[in-house]
Amino acid sequence: MSLAKIYNPKEVEDKWYAYWLEHKFFRSVPDGREPYTIVMPPPNVTGVLHMGHMLNNTIQDVLIRKARMQGKNACWVPGTDHASIATEAKVVAMLKEKGIAKRDLTREQFLEHAWEWKEKYGGIILEQLKKLGASCDWDRTKFTMDPDLSEAVIDTFIRLYKKGYIYRGVRMVNWDPQGKTALSDEEVIRKEVNQKLYYIQYKLADKGAAAAGPTETASGSSAGDYLTIATTRPETIMADTAVCVHPEDDRYQHLIGKKILIPLINRPVTIIADEYVEREFGTGCLKVTPAHDLNDYELGIKHNLEVIDILDEDGRLNEKAGILVGEDRFKARKQIVQLLEEAGQIEKIEEYKSQVGFSERTDAVIEPKLSMQWFCRMETLAKPALDYVNEGAIRLIPDKFINTYRHWMENIKDWTISRQLWWGQRIPAWYNDQNEWVVAKTEAEAAAQFVAEGKSAQGIRQEEDVLDTWFSSALWPMSVFDGTRHPGNEEINYYYPTSDLITAPEILFFWVARMIIFGHEYREQPPFRNVYLTGIVRDKLGRKMSKSLGNSPDPLELMAEYGTDGVRVGMLLSSPAGNDLMFDVSYCEQGRNFANKIWNAFRLVKGWEVSAAVSTSPAQATAIHWFEHRFHEALKEIEDHFAAYRISDALMATYKLVWDDFCSWYLELIKPAYQQPIGAEALEKTKGYFETLLKTIHPFMPFISEELWHDELFGQRNEKDCCVVADFPGLQTYDQQTLDGFEHYKKVVSEIRNLRNNLQIAPKTTLALSLKLAGGENWLPQYEEALQKLANISELQKVDSKPAGTTGILVDKDEFFVHTASEIDVEAEKERIQKDIVYLEGFLRSVEAKLSNERFMQNAKPEIVANEQNKKADAQSRLQILRNSLDAL
Repeated sequence: MSLAKIYNPKEVEDKWYAYWLEHKFFRSVPDGREPYTIVMPPPNVTGVLHMGHMLNNTIQDVLIRKARMQGKNACWVPGTDHASIATEAKVVAMLKEKGIAKRDLTREQFLEHAWEWKEKYGGIILEQLKKLGASCDWDRTKFTMDPDLSEAVIDTFIRLYKKGYIYRGVRMVNWDPQGKTALSDEEVIRKEVNQKLYYIQYKLADKGAAAAGPTETASGSSAGDYLTIATTRPETIMADTAVCVHPEDDRYQHLIGKKILIPLINRPVTIIADEYVEREFGTGCLKVTPAHDLNDYELGIKHNLEVIDILDEDGRLNEKAGILVGEDRFKARKQIVQLLEEAGQIEKIEEYKSQVGFSERTDAVIEPKLSMQWFCRMETLAKPALDYVNEGAIRLIPDKFINTYRHWMENIKDWTISRQLWWGQRIPAWYNDQNEWVVAKTEAEAAAQFVAEGKSAQGIRQEEDVLDTWFSSALWPMSVFDGTRHPGNEEINYYYPTSDLITAPEILFFWVARMIIFGHEYREQPPFRNVYLTGIVRDKLGRKMSKSLGNSPDPLELMAEYGTDGVRVGMLLSSPAGNDLMFDVSYCEQGRNFANKIWNAFRLVKGWEVSAAVSTSPAQATAIHWFEHRFHEALKEIEDHFAAYRISDALMATYKLVWDDFCSWYLELIKPAYQQPIGAEALEKTKGYFETLLKTIHPFMPFISEELWHDELFGQRNEKDCCVVADFPGLQTYDQQTLDGFEHYKKVVSEIRNLRNNLQIAPKTTLALSLKLAGGENWLPQYEEALQKLANISELQKVDSKPAGTTGILVDKDEFFVHTASEIDVEAEKERIQKDIVYLEGFLRSVEAKLSNERFMQNAKPEIVANEQNKKADAQSRLQILRNSLDAL
């Protein structure tokens, strides 16, 4: 086939992706090979492809493609997460647009709409990942609410309950008033917020009580018949059930046990004492609101205080507030402050900064709320998961995250696993008409259990709450292989533990830690061996890319403009593990240019005419011999980077191998003269190298490598002979002396080219070259023709001293004299050389000053001293050459 002048990804990508799918190249079933398994971090079913997905899944695809080419049984399991909070919010919003309120639907009706929404929109992101080239085993696609995965979740709940890890109770939880559900501590994001600190006057019930105590202090905390209390939440004063002071605070000791009135509602509460109070904060008096603050709740338990919950699940004041019933909490705050000001009970208002919790899902301000919830005891479960990382059974990459993981796991709290939603796995707890409860898989089993316990089996109903989404995704590495329901099945035994997990640091605790916990609980094995933690994709200004900021490009549009291979390269060139990626579209342009470079290099080779009568020239033989060794040197570097999960560095090493070594040096040396044929041996070697390079770049650039792999230049291939399953190149030994010799040659050519540029001598102008080799003449015969070819040298001669009319250059210790007299402006060249001499003389003086400094010589490491001495010798050699050149002009 004839190659188009310019690479057109649109004509290539869909064709080859369909071909790979048709021939089941991504399909994996257990066999005798070494398995290499990745489970995709399941994106939310609500999701569409964003730059974070692009980065994460490109890295996964690179690793899975390389493993497949290395002969491993590569299995990449894709899927989506049901994302309870996010999906329910989407469905509620969709229904609202249709004029339907969730509260007007039964659970079953709502779930019908939810499943309908999921079927319509839930697979979008997986289809988009196919555009990226993701080589997943799509026959294995899973959804966290598939019947078998849901059964695994229910079985796990029952298992943990029976083992005493799961319990039910009233506790202070993080409440999301927008999502109308409890959240775990890890789902709360703490942000520093500008607030106001309100100083409110609480009147004493006994107006003479204050008079018996000390006079007013400098803090202004009491003034005869009231105490001043500082709070950021005046809207909760109706829920106050005590005022607390420090027992050793002289200002208030005489008031302990007295009554004080709640402002606006005049309900009397007791002044209590507890060391918890910070005497230095505010006025040293604390309003105690057990229903709406975790620390106040603990105080309430300690002092047996009443609990008055004045907020509904949506953050509005309820009847227990007594005033402003139905008002939103933040609107109520403003109105309460206004009422207090009118009553003369606001003493002052100060600006104040403090940490406030926000819902990770809805960004609503979290409301501490007492609620009956289901919890999972974590302390015992977490210990093996901590040990796996501490002992190296699981490697976190980069290891800077180990301390973060260790801190979380050593300070772990019980996990709130119930969510007040309908979308999700419904908790398998059942209540009878007496509100007693049992845990069972089915209603029939629950009824039997009630009877067995001598309880009523009448009016049985199931728990309304569903399980936290992270509870189901924690089973993901096992449940996708049915490893919890059937722990001895062939697939779980073959694919588990999985090999590598590629994910984001922000879900290291949410998801990674919990998978490790559940993996040990079921199989006493870690679920994976390595966890590669990607960075956050940011824009040039360092801002996290997001739709709300409008700074995130559409990945599909990027792929359409720059080609998928170009975007993959652009993403990876700047994405070291664990460090944020400062993304710029120019990286994708660089990736596209790389694809075009490969394409044009292939067109060059394909365009050569071959002749059996033409033998391999010395320059071509030099190139062939060198590149064989250079390839294996580069491959060793690439493999070392892969082993250390330096994927960006592995790509860069591949990029330099192709662009610099192969295109810029090898092809320039190997190509025949203009309109002249190439010898068969040289062409076959070049085709072999190109084929090997296509295999090397395939994990990074699957489409262009597959397209060129099937070109007629390589002969006829059968339908299964594809780059996607070709053998990845294997490591071989290489000769360092060969590589060093060629590096010396490259330096000579580069210096001559620089000299031409400085003297404005056209590249097409041939020049004569004299040389004086310090290390003998063994180097020259192999490189003589190569030097003539790429440096455009007409003749070479060996000399013992600098010839007249030449300009000297020094490479290592060898001297080269370019005959330039007839090509240059002598006066201008003298001026240039004199400037270089002045610069080098100054440089030499600075080096000699350092070497004559006794302190430096005594304290510097030997290698540093040696380096300075080499600088001195080099400067002296260059100065001598420049002075000789000046004398010869």
